[in-house]
Amino acid sequence: MSKLDRREFGQLVGGVGLTAASSILFGNMVIAKGAAKVVVIGGGAGGASVARILKSEDAQLDVTLIETHPIYTTCFNSNHYLGGFRTFASLCHSYDGLRKLGVNVVIDTASDIDAAKKTVTLKSGGAFKYDRLVLSPGIGFKFDTIEGYSPAAAQIMPHAWTAGAQTLLLMQQLEAMDDGGVVIMTVPGNPYRCPPGPYERACMIAHFLKTKKPKSKLVIFDAKRTFSKQAAFEEAFRTYYDDIIDLNLTNEIDDFRAVKVDTQTMEVVTEAGIRIKANVANIILAQKAGDLAHKVGCTDGDWCPVDPVRFTSTKLEDVYVLGDSSIAVEMPKSAFSANSQAKVVAADILADLSGAKRFPPRFRNTCWSLLAAADSIKIGASYRPAEKDGKTLLAASGGFVSQRSESAEVRKQNYLESIAWYHAIILDAFNERARGTPKG
Repeated sequence: MSKLDRREFGQLVGGVGLTAASSILFGNMVIAKGAAKVVVIGGGAGGASVARILKSEDAQLDVTLIETHPIYTTCFNSNHYLGGFRTFASLCHSYDGLRKLGVNVVIDTASDIDAAKKTVTLKSGGAFKYDRLVLSPGIGFKFDTIEGYSPAAAQIMPHAWTAGAQTLLLMQQLEAMDDGGVVIMTVPGNPYRCPPGPYERACMIAHFLKTKKPKSKLVIFDAKRTFSKQAAFEEAFRTYYDDIIDLNLTNEIDDFRAVKVDTQTMEVVTEAGIRIKANVANIILAQKAGDLAHKVGCTDGDWCPVDPVRFTSTKLEDVYVLGDSSIAVEMPKSAFSANSQAKVVAADILADLSGAKRFPPRFRNTCWSLLAAADSIKIGASYRPAEKDGKTLLAASGGFVSQRSESAEVRKQNYLESIAWYHAIILDAFNERARGTPKG
């Protein structure tokens, strides 16, 4: 792919609704409380965006970002690495851009929250006081839903649904597998991070197999009957990978939900009683809010309930929860969603501290999925709070989804949009430019 010139990049970024110039959204607000303390836990697409926006909008704010890992590896677009369309290095981003803005970046793990005293305790023993807390802890995994699967088992059968070491492990296993081997992927029921993600990954693994190990197969065991962008994905499976991908969707007769694994024999067992031995097993299992959210009492069941207008926790005062851990009803769990929610949360915090007028929130999501070289599909919608059955919920409007048999030019434009969006969100969240040019 050739590099985008400045005009093309600007047009594409504008097309997906992202900009690093948050002053358009927030205006000039003067914080009445002076150096109010805002602590953000979790430095992903949501948490980092909040920290960047707050510090950019008011340099006097005391903004602390607590993140376990010194380098953030994007889960979004990590499938492209498995398909050979990105380098692993291009997915990795530092927090130096946030530090340059004056954000206090603390590489440590938040171990507890005292909502009464408004303090966050670190694993290392330190603590931070806050006036407002933003919780963006990502996802946790429900290991008990598959017999034999555990954090230790994930080192043999990687889920790779948090990017970094797991992504590298899955790629290393694919590269080491003999041609003619069997790759098994399990897909959980809804909800989980990035609804179309497993099917993009299927395409990317199949592309790797097609180009590097053409005698190999990918078997998918899916706990669902239907999935996001299904028509376009199934067309791609037939067009590009018909003799590679074996898709098994749960139906009225057979339940293809994975219920057991054996890391010694490398077997995967489904509810329907099918037992298959894998050379590589990618076990994408059921998910929940990040562990910290459960520990501090932010959850109701698996996820964190929030006010859909402000994304404040309904469980803890002066705490916001955004991104994958929150219950956003129709709004899917994605990086685009998290970044969109971050803008609303940042605006609400600024208005709250300054006493400025609040404006009705606007949310947006778009998700692109790469099928093959320069062939990408997308889905998206806008979201606004709406009353339904006496409750305020986020309702979708203006939805769109890629269809079968679209032209090559449309699919290529989708791909270029996705690359422009990746550059834009990295700049918006981390105040740094994405490195590397994707292949294809």
